[in-house]
Amino acid sequence: MYRFRLQELSLLRYKKLCCYFHSSFNSVSNVPRIYELNKHLNGLWKSGQIDEARQVFYEMSERDEFTWNTMVAAFAQSGRLTEAKQVFDETPKKCSITWSSLISGFCRYGCENEAFYLFWQMQHEGHKPSQFTLGSLLRMCSSNSLLSRGEQIHAYAVKTHCNAFVNTGLVDMYAKCNCILESEYIFYAMSARRSHVLWTAMITGYSQNNDGLRAIKCFRDMNTEGVEFNQYTFPSVLTACAAVSACSFGEQVHSCIVRTGFVSNAFVESALVDMYAKCGNLKSARRALETMDIDNVISWNAMLAGCVRQGIEEEALLLFKKMHARGMDIDDFTYPSVLNSCASVKEMENAKSVHCLIVKTGFEAYKLVSNALVDVYAKGGELRSAFEVFNSMIERDVISWTSLVTGYAYNGSCEEALKLFCQMRLAGVDPDQIVIASVLSACAELTVLEFGQQVHANFMKSGLESTLSVDNSIVTMYAKCGCIEDANRVFNSMRMWNVITWTALIIGYAQNGKGKDSLALYDKMIATGTKPDFITFIGLLFACSHAGLVEQARHYFESMDKVYGIKPGPDHYACMIDLMGRSGKMNEARELLNQMDVEPDATVWKALLSACRVHQNLELAERAAKALFVLEPQNAMPYVMLSNIYSASGFWEDAAKLRRLMKSRGISKEPGCSWIEMNSKVHTFMSEDRSHSTTDQIYSKIDEIMIMIKEAGYVPDMNFALHDVDEEGKQLGLAYHSEKLAVAFALLFVPQRAPIRIYKNLRVCGDCHTAMKYISEVFHRHIILRDSNCFHHFREGKCSCGDYW
Repeated sequence: MYRFRLQELSLLRYKKLCCYFHSSFNSVSNVPRIYELNKHLNGLWKSGQIDEARQVFYEMSERDEFTWNTMVAAFAQSGRLTEAKQVFDETPKKCSITWSSLISGFCRYGCENEAFYLFWQMQHEGHKPSQFTLGSLLRMCSSNSLLSRGEQIHAYAVKTHCNAFVNTGLVDMYAKCNCILESEYIFYAMSARRSHVLWTAMITGYSQNNDGLRAIKCFRDMNTEGVEFNQYTFPSVLTACAAVSACSFGEQVHSCIVRTGFVSNAFVESALVDMYAKCGNLKSARRALETMDIDNVISWNAMLAGCVRQGIEEEALLLFKKMHARGMDIDDFTYPSVLNSCASVKEMENAKSVHCLIVKTGFEAYKLVSNALVDVYAKGGELRSAFEVFNSMIERDVISWTSLVTGYAYNGSCEEALKLFCQMRLAGVDPDQIVIASVLSACAELTVLEFGQQVHANFMKSGLESTLSVDNSIVTMYAKCGCIEDANRVFNSMRMWNVITWTALIIGYAQNGKGKDSLALYDKMIATGTKPDFITFIGLLFACSHAGLVEQARHYFESMDKVYGIKPGPDHYACMIDLMGRSGKMNEARELLNQMDVEPDATVWKALLSACRVHQNLELAERAAKALFVLEPQNAMPYVMLSNIYSASGFWEDAAKLRRLMKSRGISKEPGCSWIEMNSKVHTFMSEDRSHSTTDQIYSKIDEIMIMIKEAGYVPDMNFALHDVDEEGKQLGLAYHSEKLAVAFALLFVPQRAPIRIYKNLRVCGDCHTAMKYISEVFHRHIILRDSNCFHHFREGKCSCGDYW
């Protein structure tokens, strides 16, 4: 009986509605039948049965205004906009509801031009848009960041009716278009009539514009005014707490959630897990996750990302396995997090298993997932796999390219990294700061100054904001390319420095023969309160070693553990032994070797062997060489050096025996090679090489150089010549060393005022070092020679190393 009365009441209201709309029917005798059909039509639409609704609509012999509006709305809201427009055009009598239904559909599917055309046409035909029409348009403007369109709606609303509903839409629209000040203005202008929806829109706006503190303050004000919270308010303020790491306030919000009964809401629960995870409180995040009634992939993703962020990769992998075991719908946000955890710990087997799962579930087409795959393979050193994933991607963005370029640079394939960077630019992808830093690091390793300068110039022109990582890479690139003045200039222009910045310049000074400048810079670094690290002391000890500063080196070496708690490693011991050897303190070098807290590696034994060559200490040389035979069995250096020591000491038979042993083991000495980069082309030379296109000019120039520097006082050092040729052959052999061929080429083709930059894969020999000093004086040129150990700056007959290298 009660249900019958409700139905009768609904029918009566419907009759009144028909009379109100001035239905085209002469009587309302057919109203019950039309009412039932419209009710059925509306039910089909609401349940998503659009085709069935369409069939009922076209089978209806009589239609009223409600029927037409229902069908326009059904087609429009389901995305069938062409059919919606067709029914709209056929509608005999259009009202504001008809227009709003069609406009709402076009707005929902982002059809900006069509929606606004209908909006202006609606007014032109004398229909006044309702608050719901304006709300639909504002939501579209918010979603697509259509600021100018939103401003047009704002202007119209001011002229007509700007109620609370529309104002809330305006606050949301301006916030999502990054105009938070405009949102604030509208919000505070409505001081007397702010609903919980408006407060939530303002809190969300602050949060989305990365202003977490204001979002928190707005939440507090909302609470003070006694406005009730809803399930949308809490996620916004929790996101703000996560952004500013306000965990304690987040806990208070959590208490408020419990009191108001929203703790079981899936969105709120997910926001809680995310907030605790981003604030580093994984214990509370785990507790919130475990108390959830239903497994929610968003919450699990937040927990997974939190574990990765905190460096607990094993926990992240365990969570992923649990998600998979529970049969959860893993999405495109889950896979990047678990792949990042694999990348951090280089768990390539797990990464490959995840990759298989990605392929099976069809997520390899997602750009976010593919980028993570490229990154994990690149960081794990599996560059071929990284390239295959990259190559299979349909769409690549700057992150895709950055992951690949950085991976190649990080794994020592610097030349390939630079080639990929060039391809990236040709593809029209603008680089970001991360890839710029990686490319500059690759330039530093390859010492390709011209390319590095071009990257630096393009970065300055790009308008990208400089970061500490980029600045550090620029300093390192110039320092490693021998441009220490440019490195210093960039250093002085930086707004802030960290230990990496200071260390890069300290090592740069040391490698460029400015050891005392390294130590002075270290004192400045300490004065700023920056603590040195493991690498800083390697630079300091290297500077002391190449400047003969024994006492200073001892002071720095002892301060490592006593002052800064840094245990010396093999590299530090190698620098100290090298210094002792250079200074003739072989007994102290032996004592330090015996007192080492760590197992000496190849670097230490090489330093000792080099010192033994200088001071002809055969006993220690044999000990060092035998250790290197084991540690680096295919390295020719200990064989050659020990053989030279034998020869210099007159033990010719031992030297010959060692050479035969070297040959029997298939070990060959790396040939000396020098190169020059000029006009983006590298010119390479080897001793007595005649393969260069300008060989005749080069050898003619060599003859001229030798005559001129001999007149200036140069005397060939026969200790660095072959022993099985006559005197004239020895002199010619010395004259045709690779670095002398390179400098002859440079004197021919490098402009007079430009510095000559030569790179050599081995240490420069003593005769070439002497010759370079004379060449710089006779030809009035600045020659920069980088050998395998350091830079030599030759000016006016002097070298920056002080003949101590």
